[in-house]
Amino acid sequence: MIDLYSAATPNGHKISIALEELALPYTLHPLNLAQGEQKQPWFLAINPNGRIPAIIDRSAGNFAVFESGAILLYLAEQTGRLLPQDSQGRSRVVQWLMFQMGGIGPMMGQANVFFRYFPERIQPAIDRYQGECRRLFGVLDRHLKEHEFLAGDYSIADIANWAWVRTHRWSGVSVDDLANLQRWLAQIGARPAVEKGINTPPSAIDREAGEERARQFAEEARKMLEMGQSRQGGV
Repeated sequence: MIDLYSAATPNGHKISIALEELALPYTLHPLNLAQGEQKQPWFLAINPNGRIPAIIDRSAGNFAVFESGAILLYLAEQTGRLLPQDSQGRSRVVQWLMFQMGGIGPMMGQANVFFRYFPERIQPAIDRYQGECRRLFGVLDRHLKEHEFLAGDYSIADIANWAWVRTHRWSGVSVDDLANLQRWLAQIGARPAVEKGINTPPSAIDREAGEERARQFAEEARKMLEMGQSRQGGV
């Protein structure tokens, strides 16, 4: 049994999707990020970095794993699925996983901050991060022209990248002219386990509830950002 500590973010959904794909029994423990639950001492004992997601594998002596990429690797290695066993196949998956962890995730995250959450509009920063997101999307699109999935068969690399790229509108980046990327997004999004995973827990912005709900969501995220800055500053 897995205990999943998560929230409705791309990094959180990566893990719920993987758990659903692997048909592993798990219990969801949603954290209220706006209230700072991820900074409470009990959670810091699980993840010293105070971020979601994190898991505790109850079947392995209450073994805790944090960092979404590390969790994906752990789950795949434990089950022998979604990750090839041969060294070169495994390397291909890990390369695209690192592409998401070091590129797609950070760049889209920064685009979100400057495009959605900062109270003042800093256009050079918006242009910088949206442009880099667009460049990375182009890398994916060109690769997917010759490949159905990112690294051979469907894998944790697809899960990791898809969970972020699917939110491109929130980052203010279009994929309208990236046909291969659109095909891949739709193909993975149609998987039953993926449909369930992205609603565990559900995200308000995924429902396209309109501009007012988007504004409220951005305001809540802005408060979380300010909270994080205050904590870093020792306030």
